[in-house]
Amino acid sequence: MSISQDDLANFIRTDLGIEDPIDAETELFSGGLLDSVSMVSLITFIEEKAGVTVQPSDVTLENFDTIASIEAYVRSLD
Repeated sequence: MSISQDDLANFIRTDLGIEDPIDAETELFSGGLLDSVSMVSLITFIEEKAGVTVQPSDVTLENFDTIASIEAYVRSLD
């Protein structure tokens, strides 16, 4: 399975309640839009939607700070 940037953006807007404009390169965590509690929900969504397992050691800003980097990370797990 996979996950798209639209899937991620919709989840962030709808389920995490982010009303700020976001695009593929918006800094989600380093920009202060999401926090550690949001991260847990985001990882659960990714694992369920994409059918992957996110390893704790992979939870880094490099992999999770933007929608584009999250999509690339999930693609690398396929």
